[in-house]
Amino acid sequence: MLVGHQRPTPLRILLVKPPVALETIQALARFQLLEPLELSYLAGAVEGKHQVRGLDLRLSRRPFRHFARQLRAFAPHLLGITAFSHEARQALQLARLAKRLLPGVRVVVGGHHATAHPTAFQEPGVVDWVVRGEGCGPFAKLVEALACGEEPEPSPALLPVGEGFATWASTPPPPFTSARALPRPRHELWDLRRYSIVWTHENPKPFAPLWRPVAMVRSSFGCRMHCTFCPVPMLFDGKHWPREPEEVAEEIAALPVEHVYFSDDENFLDREFSLALAEALARFQVRKRYFAWVRSTTVLKNPDVLQAFREVGLDCVFVGFEFASDAALRAVKKGATVQHNLAAHELLRRLGIAVHGAFMALPSFTHEDFDALESYLRAMPPAECSFTVCCPSPGTADWARQRPQFWVADPYAVYDCMHPLVPTALPLPEFAARFARLHDVAAPRHPMRQIRVPLNPAHVLRVELAHRRYTATLRRMEKHLRAAGWTPAAAA
Repeated sequence: MLVGHQRPTPLRILLVKPPVALETIQALARFQLLEPLELSYLAGAVEGKHQVRGLDLRLSRRPFRHFARQLRAFAPHLLGITAFSHEARQALQLARLAKRLLPGVRVVVGGHHATAHPTAFQEPGVVDWVVRGEGCGPFAKLVEALACGEEPEPSPALLPVGEGFATWASTPPPPFTSARALPRPRHELWDLRRYSIVWTHENPKPFAPLWRPVAMVRSSFGCRMHCTFCPVPMLFDGKHWPREPEEVAEEIAALPVEHVYFSDDENFLDREFSLALAEALARFQVRKRYFAWVRSTTVLKNPDVLQAFREVGLDCVFVGFEFASDAALRAVKKGATVQHNLAAHELLRRLGIAVHGAFMALPSFTHEDFDALESYLRAMPPAECSFTVCCPSPGTADWARQRPQFWVADPYAVYDCMHPLVPTALPLPEFAARFARLHDVAAPRHPMRQIRVPLNPAHVLRVELAHRRYTATLRRMEKHLRAAGWTPAAAA
């Protein structure tokens, strides 16, 4: 409860991205490492009188030692930690370490895992608050209260860990606010030169570098689809909110790097907004290169939107193809067919836009299913491809339905969508080998391997080594699952 009205005192606030423990995600970071945009937004929600620092422990070789040094040097009043499900254990480790080294620090944890499973952070004396849903509003209220020497009002979005926590945690996650109500993220919190991605495009210059420094921008929030494997319907209830086009264009223009990775759930769902954003980028003469996410059906409905974005710098799009059969697509309510995917793929390439096609393997896959997917990959037009194992998202109906079938004691320890959470039809070593082989089959179809332009030799070698390391981690799937409590008996 608010107990007084003292003059606000400036706070020192440390916002932390936990280190990665999963070997698979560590290996993926060799291809792509993106700034923690969620913390950039939190920093943007805090008034300028407070001193805010960001600490991305994924960049540290000895993250906990580095965290301890930064904690002692900065002595924050408030420590904010964000966590995806696979980072939840590391987030708690950081909170425990912080309380041991700096007993007076107040700790707040947020992110997707806190939204879906707030009780994971119910550790009195270690975590003081849990934020659920969109974090900017609750975090700003928390900072405002602490600056005045007060305690914030509890709510479904800001849960105090202690008495009454279970009651608040049992309520549904609060709805997200409109994207236009959010502050502009503070990208300056990070050295963007340390974040990079293998930049895929159709027409590279000879010997151009493959890795490019990259910033993340979110121009809209949510999606209107209800794919069963995706957490977005649970978080946004089928709503889609774009930001103000001019504000997005101004944010992009101010970035110190040339390449921009859009983190929208789907970039071009709102036709009017998308055209307005492309027009604003052109009018402001913003000269950047873009990677975006789009559905195949959106491409087919709005080819002029994709053309407009191509003209202002769109190089590549992520398209969730998911499966190679209409039956599998219907089962997850994807809302597209294999023919939609193929037609969109061909249209995008005609526009000069490279395609990143995402596919999923089901735990129920047999050798015949893997064979069918491999045949599809060999026959499809050139594309950069990625693969995941279809896993339910925490907090969704699929998660609740499949939870009794999980064959690991701690599913969050391997929640990277590369490890099956339920028994596989094939013996686990065979499933892991076939899943890893998908990457080898797809690699020759990469657009930049289909051209005759010579590429940077050192970077080509680096990509090959990263590819081999990543597929090797996938083949060690059994080792990772055993560490999470899997036993051969669980597969029986």
